[in-house]
Amino acid sequence: MERTTIWALAIGFALYVTAVAAGTGWGNGYISPPDVLRTIFGSSQGEYDFIIMTLRLPRVLTALLVGSALGVSGAILQGVIRNPLASPDIIGITGGASAAAVAFITFLSGSVSIKLLPAAAVAGALIVSLLVYGLSWKRGVTPIRLVLIGIGLSAAAKAATTLMIVMSPAISASKAYLWMTGSVYGASWESVLTVLPAVLAGIPLALYFARSLNAQELGDDVAGSLGVTVQRHRFVLVLISVALAGFAVSVAGAVGFIGLIAPHLARRWTGRLFGGLLVMSALTGGLLVFLADLIARTLFYPLDIPAGVFTAGIGAPFFIYMLFRNRNQW
Repeated sequence: MERTTIWALAIGFALYVTAVAAGTGWGNGYISPPDVLRTIFGSSQGEYDFIIMTLRLPRVLTALLVGSALGVSGAILQGVIRNPLASPDIIGITGGASAAAVAFITFLSGSVSIKLLPAAAVAGALIVSLLVYGLSWKRGVTPIRLVLIGIGLSAAAKAATTLMIVMSPAISASKAYLWMTGSVYGASWESVLTVLPAVLAGIPLALYFARSLNAQELGDDVAGSLGVTVQRHRFVLVLISVALAGFAVSVAGAVGFIGLIAPHLARRWTGRLFGGLLVMSALTGGLLVFLADLIARTLFYPLDIPAGVFTAGIGAPFFIYMLFRNRNQW
């Protein structure tokens, strides 16, 4: 890595740690960072244990982990598809998870434990992703077929989701709408432990294939001449992206546009080489979701606005900006 990339990653890690120490103290009743750290490491008198360890810290960690997973997922897809507008939202991963989660809430929430909702969301993301990959196959998968079929299946999943919400009772519909907006409200240590294994396994695996992603950006023929098994690596990378996005969405709902925004911001600090880009996308995505949730739970108190409202408010104009910026490429 270049020296500037190493410095950027060091600053990103410092901000990540600061988010835990400072962000956990913000809320209805400010707690100073030293008190937060003493409580986390068990050296306090116990006066803040419930507020920090039960209410705030799991929520902060969940926001950081969800954003990291979505950021890396988006960076992988943009490298595989070679399209700056690719993200889990665009090619149907988030749509599949949303459809499965809404179906679970609508038809099974009264008879099956709600703890199985994350499993349903991950299964939905995997099913739609396999459909996208299977329908895109024609003597191999090309990036343009992958993104076009992904957009089509994403639209179909959103239509099915809307139909289920319209047909469901008011209570189920309100839960589904909140889940589709995206929020880490009520996050617990169970939420942290759901997404943490995916992040700890998915990011190192993505880094293992960083050289393959660098080669694939040069085109399939060039990547093949450099010794890359393009189709096999592409399939594995898409699976890693699906797993990261699926587990993130299963915990926080359909938090939008992080997979699109985080890699673009990361490139400004690390360049295009995927070794540094993947790590910086994780840090940037985590900080974006953390900031969105911090604004949601503090600026409008006593209301707790879903974090997805703010990520969509930033992401929609950013998407339009990227569309116009890259219009000459298509």
